[in-house]
Amino acid sequence: MDLLAVPRPVIALDDALTLRVFDAGADLPEFLRVVEESLDHLRPWMPWAAEHSPDRATAFLSGLAAQWASGDSYTYAIVLDGALVGSCGLHRHEDTPDGALEVGYWLHPAATGRGVVTRAARALVEEAFLMPGVERVEIVHDPANLASGAVPARLGFTAGERRPAEALAPAETGELQVWHLSRSPGPGAVPER
Repeated sequence: MDLLAVPRPVIALDDALTLRVFDAGADLPEFLRVVEESLDHLRPWMPWAAEHSPDRATAFLSGLAAQWASGDSYTYAIVLDGALVGSCGLHRHEDTPDGALEVGYWLHPAATGRGVVTRAARALVEEAFLMPGVERVEIVHDPANLASGAVPARLGFTAGERRPAEALAPAETGELQVWHLSRSPGPGAVPER
């Protein structure tokens, strides 16, 4: 197994589904359209959706290369049948434990219910465990967001602690559910294929 200093910029999962780094300039029009069409779907759970604007989207996409270079965030466009349908990534936040990365994701509502996020998250977990020093991957979501919680359950993550959090989006409960998957053997370890 070869270790990767950083995740690969393109992860082709099959002929239809690819994760790839965003091209800040070229992807902006399609990214704006996908986000705008998804706002009703995202607003209950994603605080940034309430503040969405073309300027903020431009700044977000423009900042991704620096975040990638710093190792703070490895953000991908989710491309299904040639169309951008969402975003996912591996992130380090202030509360992310040492030796861990957090998987985050969102999809256009038309792409949900087809296993896209589950497949993308699985690929990100595999990518994370190819990076030196990464021993644990987490998925963190509001416990009321059942769709987000179904993904780590399907991938064999272990439901861990719940911790208080400020409710910043309309449907948030003020609590976060942390799921974890470890590289090492034991409960919550990467399942054998």
